[in-house]
Amino acid sequence: MNKTLLVLGIAILGVGGGCSDNANKRGVGAECTKDTDCTEKGQVCLTAFKGGYCGFSGCMHDTDCLTGSACVTDNGTNYCFLVCTDKVQCNDHRTAANESDCVSSLPFVDATAGRKVCRPPLSGTGTPSDAGGN
Repeated sequence: MNKTLLVLGIAILGVGGGCSDNANKRGVGAECTKDTDCTEKGQVCLTAFKGGYCGFSGCMHDTDCLTGSACVTDNGTNYCFLVCTDKVQCNDHRTAANESDCVSSLPFVDATAGRKVCRPPLSGTGTPSDAGGN
């Protein structure tokens, strides 16, 4: 096999490993208790979700979100939530007690059929628009 084709094939497999890889590696959807627990500049700890949720609020389109996350509306507020195809993708940075589900029930700002996002249950301590725990 041509060495260049082999390297190219490996690179493609590495990039295509999962639609949420970039956002997941950068901490979108991770558990948190305060903003400083979140690793990406601009992320806040969304404490209205059980276990907290590192993310971005106020997006207007998917282009406002990291690759691998999408702009969705949850209880009247727009958030960049981690895109998923299966629940296991949602919980790399979450404990079993605070698992997120992979759901398709939230409205996507930029409608694309068949997409899902990771969303933990509400914490019961506020509304999703409560955007930080500094």
